[in-house]
Amino acid sequence: MANKIEEVRTSIEASLKDQTKPWTKAFNLAEAQSGIPRLYIFLGGVAFIALYLAFGYAAQILCNAIGVAYPAYISMKAIETRTKEDDTRWLTYWVIYGVLSVFEHVSFFLIQIIPFYWLLKCIFFVWCMIPIENNGSSIMYNKVILPYFKKYEKSK
Repeated sequence: MANKIEEVRTSIEASLKDQTKPWTKAFNLAEAQSGIPRLYIFLGGVAFIALYLAFGYAAQILCNAIGVAYPAYISMKAIETRTKEDDTRWLTYWVIYGVLSVFEHVSFFLIQIIPFYWLLKCIFFVWCMIPIENNGSSIMYNKVILPYFKKYEKSK
């Protein structure tokens, strides 16, 4: 378990220092101005966002911004590449996002009684967009959505 935590920490630090990422300049500046390591700044930001999503006003807006902003940016980058894999990955994310949005709209009364719904939804979005082969999008698409799609697509 300690090895896995260390692996995740190392991966996060590498991503925060990667000069090709859009957030690197902001973390460089924050680290230089505060003297606090960028990993702690990142973890503090994550903790603040989690608390805000759990207890803050207008948590729905923040959750939906997280679920749209980075995926939209990275989807635009994927469109500009010649490889098909990144396009498929982000199209899968948008299918999951769309299905969840429709389900959420239809069952809004359920959302109101689920505690910490916006925090849970945001965690789900992050799980769906993490850069691993079997992230939430691919699992949900292949195990839940695709079987229903194939079942009803054949009947037409």
